[in-house]
Amino acid sequence: MKKFLYTFFSLVILSLSVYADDKSEALKTFNEYVNAANNYNPAVAYFYSPSAKIIRQVVKPDGKTVDVLTDTATYVKQMKIGQAGAKLRSYKNNYTNIVVTQISPGKVKVSSVRHPSVDNDSLKAYMIFQKKSDGRWVIVEEMMQTRQQIFLRYAK
Repeated sequence: MKKFLYTFFSLVILSLSVYADDKSEALKTFNEYVNAANNYNPAVAYFYSPSAKIIRQVVKPDGKTVDVLTDTATYVKQMKIGQAGAKLRSYKNNYTNIVVTQISPGKVKVSSVRHPSVDNDSLKAYMIFQKKSDGRWVIVEEMMQTRQQIFLRYAK
C-alpha cells in the first residue's frame, strides 16, 4: 500500500511540474512575442501557427462586440502593412492582469488586458499557445479587442 501511495503521489507531483513548465514556457513565449511586436521585428509572424484562428473583437460605440475572423496569412500580410505606420507613431501595446491557464498538456491560454499606447484604453486579449513537436511554442488562437471600426468591413 505504501508503495502504491508513493507511486501515486510521485506521478501527481510530476504531472503538476509538467503543467508548471508548460505555463512558464508559454509565458516566456508571450513575453518574447510582446517584445518582438513592440520593436516591429518581422520575426513576430513566426510566433503564429500557419493555421491559427485570429479574432479581432470590434467594440462598437454602443458597447456591443462583433467578432471578425481571419486566417494567419491574411493577418500577417495586414500586420506587415500596418507596421510602418505604427513605427512612425511609436505604437506599442502594454499588457496587464496577465493570467496563464493550462488547457491541456502542451496547450496554454494567456489572458490579459491590452493597453494601446495611442490612447487610454483597456481591451481584453488572449492567446492560446501550443507546443509543437520540435518544442517551439506557437499561437494557435488569438483574440484582441479593438475599437477600430474599420475591421467591421471584414465581418461575415
